[in-house]
Amino acid sequence: MQVPGPFEYERATSVDHAVRLLDRLGPSARIVAGGQSLLPMMKLRLVDVDYLIDINDLHGELGYVRVDRNTKTSVVRIGAMTRHRELYENADLRRLLPIFHDAERVIADPPVRNRGTIGGSLCQADPSEDLSAVCTSLEATCVIRGPGGERTVTMTEFYRGPYETAVGPAEVLTEIRIPLRPNGSSAFEKVGRRAGDWAIVSCGVAVWLDGGVITGARVGLAAVGPDTTGIPAVSRAVRGRAPSEDLYAEAAIAADNCAPVSDQRGSAAYKKHLAAELTRRALRRAVGRVTAAGT
Repeated sequence: MQVPGPFEYERATSVDHAVRLLDRLGPSARIVAGGQSLLPMMKLRLVDVDYLIDINDLHGELGYVRVDRNTKTSVVRIGAMTRHRELYENADLRRLLPIFHDAERVIADPPVRNRGTIGGSLCQADPSEDLSAVCTSLEATCVIRGPGGERTVTMTEFYRGPYETAVGPAEVLTEIRIPLRPNGSSAFEKVGRRAGDWAIVSCGVAVWLDGGVITGARVGLAAVGPDTTGIPAVSRAVRGRAPSEDLYAEAAIAADNCAPVSDQRGSAAYKKHLAAELTRRALRRAVGRVTAAGT
């Protein structure tokens, strides 16, 4: 029987309360929201937890999707406790950032989507985690609160390695901020062994056009190495060019800029093939959405 080691339980009533608990209890304290990743790891004794801090009561404070158009640059703000189901069902996200709808429809199963949160997904920092590829492609920034106040980090700064992030022992991820640029859209593609499974490879793409020419593009890949991977080579290759099937074919350079390993999910060669193919598909789909919105 898989049983976690002994631990003490605390229930936070606010973000500030959670920060104080983490600061007082030290690095052996862990936060739990949905628990879809943490609890199995505790049962397998892969994680040593002395104190478990439940933040489910913080959903009222951190469970939201807001479109902020009062700043110089429009921003979508997503609270870290926003659950997968809420991301999937949110009308603003589906209209402005359809990549979330693409990804959430293939993440896990209904019980996980009802409990799991975007903050928990990002903080787990699993190299195969789908929302990491989504947020990387969208050039998101993460808001982290600790005893010294708030700070923001880019997705590149957020991930320090497999299962390691910039969130310190006494800090909490509170918000994900995504800038909105005109004439753009996004898409997500994934191949898994079965519905709702971890990705063999997944890919997120965001693209922007002006006058029929691609002015910018970002690609994020997951499950192709020890970290979620951005592919700037693809961005450079397509920028300043008109969309075409020949251009999409050049997205195959994504395979040359990732480092998957062979495992039970597939060979490294197969994963490189998927990295190229899914980048082509997602880029084509995202461009199609921009074009459709402009007609």
